[in-house]
Amino acid sequence: MVLRIATAGSVDDGKSTLIGRLLHDTKTVFEDQLASVEKASLRYGDGSLNLALLTDGLRAEREQGITIDVAYRYFATPKRTFVVADTPGHAQYTRNMVTGASVSDVAIVLVDARNGLTEQTRRHLFVASLLGVKQVMLAVNKMDLVDFSRDRYDEIVAAATAHATALPAPVTLNPLPISALLGDNVVDSSDNMPWFTGRPLLEQLETLELDDDQNIGARLSVQWVIRPYSTEHHDYRGLAGRLTGGTLAIGDRVRVLPGAQQSTVIGIDRGGVPQETAEPGEAISIQLADDIDISRGDVVVTVAAHKPPVVADQIVADVSWMVDKPLEVGSRWIIKHLTRTAKAFVSAIETRHDVVTAAQHSTERLELNDLGRVHLNVSVPLVVDLYDDHRPGGAAILVDEATGMTCAALMIRGFDE
Repeated sequence: MVLRIATAGSVDDGKSTLIGRLLHDTKTVFEDQLASVEKASLRYGDGSLNLALLTDGLRAEREQGITIDVAYRYFATPKRTFVVADTPGHAQYTRNMVTGASVSDVAIVLVDARNGLTEQTRRHLFVASLLGVKQVMLAVNKMDLVDFSRDRYDEIVAAATAHATALPAPVTLNPLPISALLGDNVVDSSDNMPWFTGRPLLEQLETLELDDDQNIGARLSVQWVIRPYSTEHHDYRGLAGRLTGGTLAIGDRVRVLPGAQQSTVIGIDRGGVPQETAEPGEAISIQLADDIDISRGDVVVTVAAHKPPVVADQIVADVSWMVDKPLEVGSRWIIKHLTRTAKAFVSAIETRHDVVTAAQHSTERLELNDLGRVHLNVSVPLVVDLYDDHRPGGAAILVDEATGMTCAALMIRGFDE
């Protein structure tokens, strides 16, 4: 199983160093990469090996010692494969953290043991909660700089636990004390903190059990209707897309939304190879027993779905605003949801989220990096899930009609009558 991880925290809390330590200690760094980092360490650092440079790939990042863009790194152990997103710590890069967390199963939130919870740490805990990341590894880093103090660690954990109770959605905090620079409690247990009886970070990540949304019922958002028009496949009509929400098998009864017509699955192909069943995450093509009018943007769902999606043209969504141009009531955008593209009208802006205190404020506009809740009218019905029930079906983006620029990430929370 692949575990997707987002790292978060304030500036200089050690996110890049932690990822570098994981890569180095799991022996997933090639010799030429290590040699390159050693040269860069001599140029930009104090001459000692700077593991943060394994992820800080941009020249500006190396020169300034900060993370600017989201960097993805991959490593594996015999138990699990990992994809890690190293996200920036600066407040002006909140949208980058949203990007990394939106596809993550777990977040590692680092806290500098000297500084404790900062405004940006609280911001990232809020964003992780808003984006449905239910498991948070609270890594109290740089314990070597506070003499591995158990009292200091307990103080930080208590503050984080209190803040977690005010978050918009519940998260499970898994705290542990570490030193990413020295490797304490990262891959191996620390001899410097015998008072901590928990497992090191990597071991916890290898065995972490996740609550998934793969049992709500299969969904196939139609990306392409395949008609070969060849003698060999004269009658073939396949519906291609990526399966989410649950398994699909030949013989399953399905409903095509938004039209609600029903049929039966009589064929499943994956990579051109016929198969009896399909698993969530697979790109497949299916054939139905009945000749139903289906096009790109329609969604095929199992009739026996535990929690079927909703067909709606008025939605309520949390939004992460990502551009300088403000979001205002009455503005018009393009909404892209799954494989459907439509026009959207902002009918109301309900609140702006205070990501530090978790309070809600009334507002008439959202600015760059703001998080808030909006109401949208859509030109055609969308087949949607609530974001907390099923991330793929509850996520969407807003695009500027004139420039084609992506302006916002949406998390659908409800529907207007």
